[in-house]
Amino acid sequence: MAVEARIRELGSRHQNLERAIEDEMRRPHADDLRLKDLKRQKLKLKEEMESLRSRVH
Repeated sequence: MAVEARIRELGSRHQNLERAIEDEMRRPHADDLRLKDLKRQKLKLKEEMESLRSRVH
């Protein structure tokens, strides 16, 4: 169960990053460095979730 809870937590953080990326992209002068960092963080979370899921199944 602890792994599933961790996956849910990471999923929530992943969604928050997605919203932050969308918000930044809507800005008239989006900060490319911020976007790159947010996308990197989002990918790292996705990879961690996939790794955890592979251990569960």
